[in-house]
Amino acid sequence: MELEITESVIQNSQESKKVLNRLRSLGVKVAMDDFGTCYSSLSYLKHLPINTLKIDKSFIDDLDEVGKVLVETIIQMGKKLNFDLTAEGIENEEQLQFVTEQGCHIGQGYLFDKPLSPEEMSRLLK
Repeated sequence: MELEITESVIQNSQESKKVLNRLRSLGVKVAMDDFGTCYSSLSYLKHLPINTLKIDKSFIDDLDEVGKVLVETIIQMGKKLNFDLTAEGIENEEQLQFVTEQGCHIGQGYLFDKPLSPEEMSRLLK
């Protein structure tokens, strides 16, 4: 199981760290959702027990020259810090190819499927 948190919901990083460490001791993984959209992302990576970085859709949507450099940098940093990486909002083959070439571990978005209800997911898995 993986719990997704956003930077905006972490008000007290010391208390958050305690709670997240307890969850991890139970085997729950922690993903930082919407990574890169708040100003303090890097300090959270250093101080909180995070397993996965989820690269925000806004970066994937805008893969111009600067956007590509930003996504590439996030992926390289995540890999060097041994995080799992997920690119959110993949909607076309060009986006998929770019994040794959950069070494991103997981992609999610409408290219693969729309969000599914539990019943639809059950049917899909069968």
